Amino acid sequence: MLDLKAEYAALKSEIDGVLDRVLESGHFILGPNVAALEGEFAKYTGAKYAVGVASGTDALFLALKALGVKEGDEVITTALSFIATAEAISYTGAKPVFVDVIPDTHNIDPAKLEAAITKKTRAIIPVHLWGLCADMEPILAAAKKHGLLVVEDCAQAAGASYRGQKAGSFGDAGCFSFFPTKNLGAYGDGGMITTDDKETYDRIKLLHLHGSKARGVHEIIGYNSRLDEMQAAILRVKLKHLDAWNDKRRNNAAIYSSLFGKSGIKHPVEKEGFRHVYHQYTIELDNRDDMMQKLSSKEIPSFVYYPNPLHLQKPYLGLGYKAGDFPAAEKIGRTMLSIPVHPFLSKEEVLMVGNAILEAM
Repeated sequence: MLDLKAEYAALKSEIDGVLDRVLESGHFILGPNVAALEGEFAKYTGAKYAVGVASGTDALFLALKALGVKEGDEVITTALSFIATAEAISYTGAKPVFVDVIPDTHNIDPAKLEAAITKKTRAIIPVHLWGLCADMEPILAAAKKHGLLVVEDCAQAAGASYRGQKAGSFGDAGCFSFFPTKNLGAYGDGGMITTDDKETYDRIKLLHLHGSKARGVHEIIGYNSRLDEMQAAILRVKLKHLDAWNDKRRNNAAIYSSLFGKSGIKHPVEKEGFRHVYHQYTIELDNRDDMMQKLSSKEIPSFVYYPNPLHLQKPYLGLGYKAGDFPAAEKIGRTMLSIPVHPFLSKEEVLMVGNAILEAM
């Protein structure tokens, strides 16, 4: 599904060089590479500020915490995402409230938001799933109408855009993951929070460093959530290549979409105004499990990321949801299948995977 060895081979001299310099410096925590990456990433996304943190999950939690989300609040999010989206809400003591997704994009359905909003609703977390931005205009309009916060889950969407604006620059905060499999991945855990609000930025800076502005002086109870200096150095190298890698993902996706166009295979869509960066290329098949076996027999990898939507996961059964509440998300869970789309695939390999699927059909 991803070739990190090929990626490293392509960047070996750059990566080894920056790691040597970090090791020689002896500065491993909150060093110059973290500060530089924060500035570079803020500029890349179009946000005013960015704070490096320990993971994408921490990014979501600390953003919510900094914005004042607390016990007794409700936060609306999609039923179709990695559990970290809901976990971050739970960490604050707030209650996750799930809504269904749009069948053809797999992203949160803005038309479902109004019915989910209550007097306790404090925020909305749209997830830019698979590398495709959620439909932000109606989401932002609903948030403005009801005085709600918007925290973007951009874990899979580094470089994606909506109407010319990059993911992570729409809401009160944008939260990114640098898990190694992401489009912009570290060689370990890492994350980033973007925001345009100075007060939110200052609050996140406090929270991510034990509530401290100066050594030995602590203003609030904070957390230990720092982006590692070595990971920041690696990410600075990779950030320079992100757009080219995303373009290659888009080219690979275009080959698949061309092959699948008349096959009956439901494949990703990219509507006008959206720039998909294909963290995953996810198709839908009624015979999904059979297809996985057939591909495996040809040594072609495939993966099912979210077979069980969040409302059906054991930790959230107590919220009172049941099977059938979110039919689009549940159907996608039964039929989704992600296939390799990473930038180190050759055109021949993409064609081989696509044609293997068509033959198996």
